Parts: sequence; C-alpha cells; structure tokens
Amino acid sequence: MRAERALEAPVSIPSTSTPAPVANPTADLTADSAAAPSRMGSLGPVGLVLAGGISVQFGGALAVTLMPRVGALGVVTLRLLVAAVVLLVICRPSVRGHSRADWTTVVVFGITMAAMNGLFYQSLARIPLGPAVTLEVLGPLALSVLTSRRALNAVWAGLALAGVFLLGGGGFSSLDPVGVAFALGAGAMWATYIIFSARTGRRFPQADGLALAMVVAAVVFLPLGVVESGTKLLNPATIALGSAVAILSSVLPYTLELLALRRLPSSTFAILMSLEPAVAATAGFLILHQALSAPEAMAIALVIAASMGAVRTQVGRGKAKVDAV
Repeated sequence: MRAERALEAPVSIPSTSTPAPVANPTADLTADSAAAPSRMGSLGPVGLVLAGGISVQFGGALAVTLMPRVGALGVVTLRLLVAAVVLLVICRPSVRGHSRADWTTVVVFGITMAAMNGLFYQSLARIPLGPAVTLEVLGPLALSVLTSRRALNAVWAGLALAGVFLLGGGGFSSLDPVGVAFALGAGAMWATYIIFSARTGRRFPQADGLALAMVVAAVVFLPLGVVESGTKLLNPATIALGSAVAILSSVLPYTLELLALRRLPSSTFAILMSLEPAVAATAGFLILHQALSAPEAMAIALVIAASMGAVRTQVGRGKAKVDAV
C-alpha cells in the first residue's frame, strides 16, 4: 500500500486554485521522463491505472451481491466509511499548513467522490454492471476529447466510443431510463473526479489529499446510508463484505489513480478509462455469471485497441521530449 514512496520527489504546486487540468500533468510526465529515461518512467503510471481499474470493477461486482442486504446507499456508505478509516490510518495526513485553496480542492474532490459513487450504485440497482460501466465511461471519454491538444487522441477516443456502444448492444433503449440517467450522471462526476484527483495530487504529498477527501465523502454520504439501511449497517457479515468492497473499489483504485495522475496527462488517463467496460464484463462473468456475446467480445477488442494506441502515443511523445532535451 505504500506505493506512494515512488513519488517522494518534490511535486510542483500550482500558484492558483484553478490550474489547467492537462498542462501541469504533462509537465510532470516530461520531468519524470527526463529524470528516468527508461521505459518504466513512462509505463509506470499506465500500470497504476490498469491495476486500479481491475480492482474497482471486481469490487463493483462484489458490491452487487451486497445490495440485497443494505441497498445501494448502504453499500456506498460502508464503502466510503471503511475507505476513509483505512486511508486515515495508513496516510496519517496532516491538517495543518494547507491554504484555503488546498482545502477547497480537497472538499470539492470529496463531494465529487460521494456523488460519483452514489449515482453509480443507484444505476447498478437498476441496470446490469456491464451497461452501467459502459455508460459511465462516456464521461472520461468526453473529457479526453475536450482536453486533448492532439488530433490523434480524438481518433483513439472515437474508436473507444465505438467499442463502448457496441458493448451496450448498439443501444440502450431496453434499459431502465432512470438507471441510464444515474449512470450518465456518474460519468459526469467521473470526469470531474479525474480533474480534481490530479489537482489534489499536486497540492498534497503522497496520498494525504485522498485520505482527507475520502473523509469528506463519507461524512456527506453517511446520513443517506443511515436513512435507507439503519441498523442493517451494523451486521458483522455486512461490515466484512462492505470492507472488502471498500478496499477493492476505493482504497486501492483511488490511491493508484491519484499517483498515476501526477505523471500522466488527463486526456490519456481518460482514454485508458475506456478499458473499464471490458474489465467490468470480465468481473460480471466471473462473479455474477454474466456471459459475453460475440458483439461484446468485439467491443472489448475495440476499447483495448484504443487504450493501447493512447498509451503508445503518450509514451512516444514523452520519449520525443526527452530526445529533444
């Protein structure tokens, strides 16, 4: 869990509370590449993102099995509370020495996490895991197109988008419209999460900002979970399952993604998120026994191709900058 030790080198902190979401992460990537010319300097953040995606989707599949016990809001409450406690114990973040802009960033980050989780689990209560993640990933894909300064990234985003819709069976008319709306809302919050995760990572050392933001998210969501589930949240078996969901879906992925965003542009990170439907389909098959059809397999191939193209583009870009130096 102390993977953040690899980032103990000083991280530049922007002078204002609203830095450009792409420019600063790109500068961080260039600096890292110059300091470590080996391929691991460029591929390390990608590995963190992929590991986080695998963890969060298997955690989501496990959460579906927990919903009959405490409901969607109860699952989110357990997930955020346990994650907050674990991160506080591990990180022991300092609450002193931070500016008002730092606290504003971490509070917005926490509220965004609460909204993203709440909306997504409401969608899971109404539509299957694969389509829910497929719709949710449209948020990061839109972000990749809006923030990227290279036309080639728009091509990769378009390819991933084609795979996303193919994974959804070419359309979503057969799904619960309320569940679709919740999933799309979660996607918008996911795009916002990407931006504020990057900003928080630049303003706080290691994973301290994440720990503080998780506390904010847990406090915001606690009343909703208590109203829906009440004393059901205190059942030992429920707490154990909720803790597993918290580790898989919050602690591991959020920490890995925050660390990755210090060295990876938001546009590339967002395209990598197109892998999430493929991972979700795999998790659904292994845990929820949801079989893959031929179109779904083709969709997985498309999103993997798009993600590989984005990675190769970013790695080549970083190496070109090092050679220029």
